Amino acid sequence: MLAAGSTGGDTATQGDNTGIAFMHPPSHSEIVEAESRAQVRRREPWRVLLVFLAVFFALQYAWERGRDTAVEHVFIDELTVRPAAWIIDRLWPVFQVHAEGHRLVAAAGRLNILNGCEGMETLFLLAAAFIAYPFAWRTRLFGLAAGALLVFALNQVRIVMLWHAFLHDRVWFGILHGTVLPVLLVAACLVFFLAFLGRETPRVP
Repeated sequence: MLAAGSTGGDTATQGDNTGIAFMHPPSHSEIVEAESRAQVRRREPWRVLLVFLAVFFALQYAWERGRDTAVEHVFIDELTVRPAAWIIDRLWPVFQVHAEGHRLVAAAGRLNILNGCEGMETLFLLAAAFIAYPFAWRTRLFGLAAGALLVFALNQVRIVMLWHAFLHDRVWFGILHGTVLPVLLVAACLVFFLAFLGRETPRVP
Protein backbone atom coordinates (compact mmCIF):
# COMPACT_ATOMS: atom_id res chain seq x y z
CA MET A 1 0.00 0.00 0.00
CA LEU A 2 2.84 2.36 0.85
CA ALA A 3 4.58 1.61 -2.44
CA ALA A 4 1.38 2.24 -4.28
CA GLY A 5 1.03 5.52 -2.44
CA SER A 6 4.57 6.56 -3.36
CA THR A 7 3.94 5.66 -6.97
CA GLY A 8 0.82 7.76 -6.92
CA GLY A 9 2.77 10.67 -5.46
CA ASP A 10 5.45 10.27 -8.06
CA THR A 11 2.80 10.21 -10.77
CA ALA A 12 1.26 13.40 -9.44
CA THR A 13 4.66 15.07 -9.33
CA GLN A 14 5.35 14.09 -12.91
CA GLY A 15 1.97 15.45 -13.92
CA ASP A 16 2.78 18.77 -12.26
CA ASN A 17 6.15 18.94 -14.00
CA THR A 18 4.48 18.19 -17.31
CA GLY A 19 2.04 21.06 -16.72
CA ILE A 20 4.84 23.49 -15.94
CA ALA A 21 6.73 22.44 -19.05
CA PHE A 22 3.86 23.69 -21.29
CA MET A 23 3.89 27.21 -19.78
CA HIS A 24 5.98 28.96 -22.45
CA PRO A 25 7.21 32.50 -21.82
CA PRO A 26 5.64 35.15 -24.08
CA SER A 27 7.32 35.55 -27.45
CA HIS A 28 8.95 38.78 -28.59
CA SER A 29 6.07 39.56 -30.95
CA GLU A 30 3.54 39.07 -28.13
CA ILE A 31 5.51 41.43 -25.88
CA VAL A 32 5.72 44.05 -28.64
CA GLU A 33 2.01 43.77 -29.34
CA ALA A 34 1.14 44.09 -25.65
CA GLU A 35 3.36 47.14 -25.33
CA SER A 36 1.79 48.67 -28.44
CA ARG A 37 -1.67 48.22 -26.97
CA ALA A 38 -0.54 49.73 -23.68
CA GLN A 39 0.98 52.76 -25.41
CA VAL A 40 -2.15 53.33 -27.47
CA ARG A 41 -4.28 53.17 -24.34
CA ARG A 42 -1.98 55.71 -22.71
CA ARG A 43 -2.17 58.10 -25.63
CA GLU A 44 -4.05 61.20 -24.56
CA PRO A 45 -7.58 61.29 -26.02
CA TRP A 46 -7.36 65.06 -26.41
CA ARG A 47 -4.57 64.66 -28.95
CA VAL A 48 -6.79 62.49 -31.13
CA LEU A 49 -9.58 65.04 -30.74
CA LEU A 50 -7.30 67.94 -31.69
CA VAL A 51 -6.05 66.18 -34.80
CA PHE A 52 -9.62 65.27 -35.75
CA LEU A 53 -10.82 68.85 -35.41
CA ALA A 54 -7.79 70.29 -37.21
CA VAL A 55 -8.17 67.94 -40.18
CA PHE A 56 -11.94 68.40 -40.42
CA PHE A 57 -11.83 72.18 -40.35
CA ALA A 58 -8.88 72.28 -42.76
CA LEU A 59 -10.79 70.14 -45.28
CA GLN A 60 -13.95 72.18 -44.75
CA TYR A 61 -12.05 75.43 -45.24
CA ALA A 62 -10.44 74.17 -48.43
CA TRP A 63 -13.85 73.09 -49.74
CA GLU A 64 -15.37 76.46 -48.97
CA ARG A 65 -12.51 78.14 -50.81
CA GLY A 66 -13.45 76.07 -53.83
CA ARG A 67 -16.96 77.50 -54.16
CA ASP A 68 -17.92 78.54 -57.69
CA THR A 69 -14.79 76.98 -59.10
CA ALA A 70 -14.17 74.11 -61.50
CA VAL A 71 -13.56 71.84 -58.49
CA GLU A 72 -17.05 72.45 -57.12
CA HIS A 73 -18.62 71.94 -60.54
CA VAL A 74 -16.85 68.61 -60.95
CA PHE A 75 -17.91 67.30 -57.55
CA ILE A 76 -21.49 68.55 -57.74
CA ASP A 77 -22.42 68.57 -61.44
CA GLU A 78 -20.41 65.59 -62.66
CA LEU A 79 -19.94 63.34 -59.63
CA THR A 80 -23.26 63.96 -57.86
CA VAL A 81 -26.00 65.20 -60.18
CA ARG A 82 -25.23 63.14 -63.28
CA PRO A 83 -25.06 59.78 -61.49
CA ALA A 84 -28.27 60.61 -59.57
CA ALA A 85 -30.07 61.54 -62.80
CA TRP A 86 -28.95 58.28 -64.37
CA ILE A 87 -30.18 56.23 -61.40
CA ILE A 88 -33.56 58.02 -61.23
CA ASP A 89 -34.05 57.62 -64.97
CA ARG A 90 -33.44 53.88 -64.64
CA LEU A 91 -35.80 53.54 -61.68
CA TRP A 92 -38.59 55.77 -63.01
CA PRO A 93 -38.09 56.26 -66.76
CA VAL A 94 -41.54 57.86 -67.00
CA PHE A 95 -40.14 61.05 -65.42
CA GLN A 96 -37.41 61.37 -68.08
CA VAL A 97 -35.01 62.96 -65.62
CA HIS A 98 -31.76 64.42 -66.87
CA ALA A 99 -28.96 66.56 -65.44
CA GLU A 100 -28.53 70.22 -66.24
CA GLY A 101 -25.55 71.58 -64.34
CA HIS A 102 -26.43 71.30 -60.65
CA ARG A 103 -30.12 70.54 -61.34
CA LEU A 104 -32.16 67.39 -61.74
CA VAL A 105 -34.65 68.36 -64.45
CA ALA A 106 -37.89 66.70 -65.56
CA ALA A 107 -41.30 67.79 -66.77
CA ALA A 108 -42.61 67.17 -63.23
CA GLY A 109 -40.17 69.60 -61.61
CA ARG A 110 -36.59 70.69 -60.98
CA LEU A 111 -34.45 69.89 -57.96
CA ASN A 112 -31.32 71.92 -57.24
CA ILE A 113 -28.31 70.07 -55.83
CA LEU A 114 -26.26 72.78 -54.14
CA ASN A 115 -23.08 72.94 -52.09
CA GLY A 116 -23.77 70.87 -48.98
CA CYS A 117 -25.91 68.30 -50.81
CA GLU A 118 -22.96 66.36 -52.22
CA GLY A 119 -21.99 64.66 -48.94
CA MET A 120 -18.58 66.29 -48.59
CA GLU A 121 -19.05 67.27 -44.94
CA THR A 122 -19.80 63.67 -44.02
CA LEU A 123 -16.78 62.52 -46.00
CA PHE A 124 -14.61 65.09 -44.20
CA LEU A 125 -15.81 63.80 -40.82
CA LEU A 126 -14.94 60.24 -41.79
CA ALA A 127 -11.58 61.24 -43.25
CA ALA A 128 -10.68 63.25 -40.14
CA ALA A 129 -11.55 60.26 -37.93
CA PHE A 130 -9.32 57.88 -39.91
CA ILE A 131 -6.44 60.37 -39.96
CA ALA A 132 -6.70 61.25 -36.27
CA TYR A 133 -6.89 57.71 -34.92
CA PRO A 134 -3.57 55.79 -34.86
CA PHE A 135 -4.39 53.13 -37.44
CA ALA A 136 -1.67 51.48 -39.49
CA TRP A 137 -1.20 53.36 -42.76
CA ARG A 138 -2.50 50.49 -44.88
CA THR A 139 -5.65 50.29 -42.78
CA ARG A 140 -6.03 54.06 -42.86
CA LEU A 141 -5.73 54.29 -46.65
CA PHE A 142 -8.13 51.40 -47.17
CA GLY A 143 -10.60 52.97 -44.76
CA LEU A 144 -10.41 56.32 -46.54
CA ALA A 145 -10.97 54.74 -49.98
CA ALA A 146 -13.79 52.48 -48.83
CA GLY A 147 -15.31 55.32 -46.82
CA ALA A 148 -15.35 57.61 -49.87
CA LEU A 149 -17.20 54.94 -51.86
CA LEU A 150 -19.63 54.44 -48.98
CA VAL A 151 -20.40 58.17 -48.70
CA PHE A 152 -20.86 58.43 -52.47
CA ALA A 153 -23.27 55.48 -52.57
CA LEU A 154 -25.28 56.63 -49.54
CA ASN A 155 -25.51 60.17 -50.87
CA GLN A 156 -26.83 58.89 -54.18
CA VAL A 157 -29.51 56.96 -52.30
CA ARG A 158 -30.27 60.13 -50.36
CA ILE A 159 -30.73 62.21 -53.51
CA VAL A 160 -32.97 59.58 -55.11
CA MET A 161 -35.16 59.52 -51.99
CA LEU A 162 -35.30 63.33 -51.93
CA TRP A 163 -36.34 63.41 -55.58
CA HIS A 164 -39.18 60.99 -54.90
CA ALA A 165 -40.30 62.98 -51.86
CA PHE A 166 -39.99 66.23 -53.81
CA LEU A 167 -42.51 65.01 -56.35
CA HIS A 168 -44.95 63.33 -53.98
CA ASP A 169 -44.83 64.95 -50.54
CA ARG A 170 -43.14 68.30 -49.92
CA VAL A 171 -43.62 68.01 -46.14
CA TRP A 172 -41.67 64.75 -46.06
CA PHE A 173 -39.12 66.31 -48.39
CA GLY A 174 -38.36 68.98 -45.79
CA ILE A 175 -38.12 66.44 -42.98
CA LEU A 176 -35.89 64.06 -44.96
CA HIS A 177 -33.69 66.83 -46.32
CA GLY A 178 -33.21 68.75 -43.09
CA THR A 179 -33.05 66.05 -40.42
CA VAL A 180 -33.59 62.38 -41.13
CA LEU A 181 -31.26 61.62 -44.04
CA PRO A 182 -28.27 63.69 -42.84
CA VAL A 183 -28.44 61.96 -39.44
CA LEU A 184 -28.69 58.53 -41.06
CA LEU A 185 -25.75 59.30 -43.32
CA VAL A 186 -23.53 60.30 -40.39
CA ALA A 187 -24.74 57.30 -38.34
CA ALA A 188 -23.89 54.88 -41.17
CA CYS A 189 -20.38 56.34 -41.41
CA LEU A 190 -19.98 56.08 -37.63
CA VAL A 191 -20.88 52.37 -37.76
CA PHE A 192 -18.40 51.96 -40.62
CA PHE A 193 -15.62 53.59 -38.59
CA LEU A 194 -16.44 51.57 -35.46
CA ALA A 195 -16.23 48.37 -37.51
CA PHE A 196 -12.64 49.29 -38.39
CA LEU A 197 -11.96 50.29 -34.81
CA GLY A 198 -13.13 46.92 -33.50
CA ARG A 199 -11.10 44.83 -35.95
CA GLU A 200 -7.81 46.67 -36.34
CA THR A 201 -4.97 47.18 -33.88
CA PRO A 202 -3.89 50.83 -34.03
CA ARG A 203 -0.25 51.60 -34.65
CA VAL A 204 2.04 52.90 -31.96
CA PRO A 205 2.08 56.75 -32.10
